[in-house]
Amino acid sequence: MLSNKRIQELELVMEFEKVEECFKEVSSWIENVGRKRLKETVNLDDSLEMLLQAQKQFREFDLVASEYCRRGQEALKKMDRWEDFSSVDVHSYRVKLETYRDQLEEFCTQLDENRHRICETVRLYEFFDKVRQGICCIEEDVKS
Repeated sequence: MLSNKRIQELELVMEFEKVEECFKEVSSWIENVGRKRLKETVNLDDSLEMLLQAQKQFREFDLVASEYCRRGQEALKKMDRWEDFSSVDVHSYRVKLETYRDQLEEFCTQLDENRHRICETVRLYEFFDKVRQGICCIEEDVKS
């Protein structure tokens, strides 16, 4: 039984090394591109036109970022079996796996929050724009 467990652990280590390339690529993109782009969306412009432009740019970024999130999540699913192993030899790989998981979950959550915030901000600006146009029309009617 011990021999079988050890063989399974070694197979997992080999599998981890194959999947680790994907983790490294996703992690590198998150750190070097993703986080910087998310920070750019913190301050949104005050005009509806500029906000719509920012939304368009975010959607383009969101497509790429969502693909990286999907790839990272697929790689993590391949490593779900690690939960069953607790030996010292596997511990360092589990730590790496948790680090990747935490980084990916944090980024994907921030991406979702920014997507929602931008969408809600656009809706609010569009509403205020309609209200402003309605007020202008009423003022013109009153003047005539």
